[in-house]
Amino acid sequence: MIKKYDVIIIGAGPGGLTAALYASRANLSVAIVDKGLYGGQMNNTGAIDNYPGFADITGPQLSEKMYQSAMKFGAEYFYADVQQIIVEQQMKKVITEKDEFHAPAVLIATGAVHKHLNIPGEDTYQGRGVSYCAVCDAAFFRNEEIAVIGGGDSAIEEGLYLAQTAKKVTIIHRRNELRAQPVLQKMAFANDKIDFIWNANTEEILGDGSRVTAVKYYDKNAEEQKILNVSGVFIYVGVQANSMAFSNLGICDEHGWIITDDHMQTKVEGIFALGDVRQKDLRQIATAVGEGSIAGQAAYHYLQTLKN
Repeated sequence: MIKKYDVIIIGAGPGGLTAALYASRANLSVAIVDKGLYGGQMNNTGAIDNYPGFADITGPQLSEKMYQSAMKFGAEYFYADVQQIIVEQQMKKVITEKDEFHAPAVLIATGAVHKHLNIPGEDTYQGRGVSYCAVCDAAFFRNEEIAVIGGGDSAIEEGLYLAQTAKKVTIIHRRNELRAQPVLQKMAFANDKIDFIWNANTEEILGDGSRVTAVKYYDKNAEEQKILNVSGVFIYVGVQANSMAFSNLGICDEHGWIITDDHMQTKVEGIFALGDVRQKDLRQIATAVGEGSIAGQAAYHYLQTLKN
């Protein structure tokens, strides 16, 4: 079945929902398409304390509030898995496993995912001591001992960020040297709150059933398993854009991040991208919301040009 709209938004995280609000408020017909629950990764977050206006709110609660706002002006929501976008002159065809959605403007807000270690305890304690975002969760580990897994730029940057408030940060790395930029390494080595465990493979995240209590790792030098007692584990072994379905469009960089201008426009006219799937530095709810408002308004202006 073919469904026709003015704007199709792929992804229902905070950015996609905000874009839907702005586009539908501009009297455009809007379809939001997502294979999961609206709110995206916010639904996996127990508490959010860095989104303005909400001092104490859970991820699912904020997701519900954003969804209600997004639907207020007539946007429609569809559960579907987008396989591909086909561009035929001004019309874009969004192909899913069930239906086709046609519109002259498409907004991609599919986000990104943190790569997982895929070890016991990681999923069990996600949001209860396991985190992939220091900016989001550092405040919950003030004056506590925590571990950072990884050795690249993100791991060291976030380790330095965490060291501002934590009692101690231990960086566990599988190699005997870091891969981070020299300037970051210098800062980390000079910080007396940061320790390192080298040549170690993290094997399991331990807990008491409700919270993280320790990390089990294999010391390759000593050839034995060891335990590090911590109350939090921050994992930085890579982030991957959810952009595979759009690889045919030529809008991604070599790492899969979508490139846009300041108006969230990609190099394909009428296709915009926003939120964590974009090539950018900070991936937060607040930045996704800001970009969603820009993209929603940019889609409106683009559609106006088609009428002239």
